[in-house]
Amino acid sequence: MPLALIGAEAYETYRHSQATPWMARYKWPIMFFIAVSFWISWRWAVWLINTPLALYYMQGLNLTALHGHTALFGVYGMLGISLLLFCVRGLKPDAHWQEKPLRAAFWSLNVGLSMMAVFTLLPLGLLQLNAALEHGYSYARSAKFMGQPIIHLLVWMRVPGDTVFSVGALLLSWFVLRLWVAHRKAAAKEAEVLNG
Repeated sequence: MPLALIGAEAYETYRHSQATPWMARYKWPIMFFIAVSFWISWRWAVWLINTPLALYYMQGLNLTALHGHTALFGVYGMLGISLLLFCVRGLKPDAHWQEKPLRAAFWSLNVGLSMMAVFTLLPLGLLQLNAALEHGYSYARSAKFMGQPIIHLLVWMRVPGDTVFSVGALLLSWFVLRLWVAHRKAAAKEAEVLNG
């Protein structure tokens, strides 16, 4: 919960001070941190999976996977990316950042994760929960239940979200790699000038 509140404060500060030069330089680390706040708030508001009653019926079903995906990447992954970008900006404050790939990475990662959650994990988890309540937990995880055509369709519905998410991961990697290559070239030029 504290991260959600800090994220809300980061958004409010960002909204009020976009004109300041330092805020413009740290736009994307802040945006990734705001994404952390979104994913925490979303999980708290919708997935109360850690209550004992919920755990009794849902532990090990796809609602657990939903919780895991949104927690692991939505919260901790976005936080890690935010800290990475903050450190990179702090180490090279004057480096020119091409915002286009970073913007595309941000939206691809968040939209892809949302698509995974909404198209596959949530509906599959709710179907499993319903089966667990009606027929028992073992049936909800059985081959008979998991072999239904609707389940196969939901599993295949995950491909678009995974693809969008993967594009975001590649764009972020490309962005960081380009910064590293530019830094290496600048260091080589500097060494060349010093050595005469």
